[in-house]
Amino acid sequence: MFHADKGTAGQLDGSALHVGIVQARFNEQITNTLAAACHAELLALGVQEQHITHLRVPGALEVPLALQALAESDDYDALIALGCIIRGETYHFELVANESGAGVTRVALDYQIPIANAIITAENPEQAAERQSEKGVDAARVAVEMANLLANLE
Repeated sequence: MFHADKGTAGQLDGSALHVGIVQARFNEQITNTLAAACHAELLALGVQEQHITHLRVPGALEVPLALQALAESDDYDALIALGCIIRGETYHFELVANESGAGVTRVALDYQIPIANAIITAENPEQAAERQSEKGVDAARVAVEMANLLANLE
């Protein structure tokens, strides 16, 4: 049975939220731009600078562990995963993409905290560069919207 929306769809007011960002340093030329776009959008949505925590880890496989540490602290309303995985000539791309994605999802479900997964997976650096700013903005919006949605369900 369909129930009418209680006004929570698209709620992008971040003024009361605490947000944690975990950024992979690997492919830093992409992830720095991704992080800057995400951070700017969080501020535009009202998240206060002092309520944004930004951690950097070596690569995408380390992102879930840092997210888990933030989630365990119970200090955050939403988390954001940032990274960039570019296909190479070996199976390593699939391994890193699949395992990092599964880890991010597991933390979100285990700790019941929204995590915007903005770990870019791309065929080449040009494709990643085309997506870096938009993906950062999208991650901020998803984090704020989902934090508000879950708060309204409680």
